[in-house]
Amino acid sequence: MSAGETINGVAITDEQIKRWAEEAEAGYDVQALKRRGRGRPGRGAEPSQVVALRLTAEELASIDAAAAREHKTRSELIREALAKYAV
Repeated sequence: MSAGETINGVAITDEQIKRWAEEAEAGYDVQALKRRGRGRPGRGAEPSQVVALRLTAEELASIDAAAAREHKTRSELIREALAKYAV
């Protein structure tokens, strides 16, 4: 394993990988996994659609700076800008 691999800041060890592999080989309770839920919470009654967008490094830096100034996420800022433009 490469040095420095972490999950939430905790180093991943070969022993941890071995335990995960053993757990996977033993099988998972699919119904229990379904009850846990998955993914991000919805934003409305219907599922949201992901849209890919290509931006330059400068454009992305500008969006990130504006989002930080306004204490918003990048996605929140982009959605608000699109909503204002599309009116």
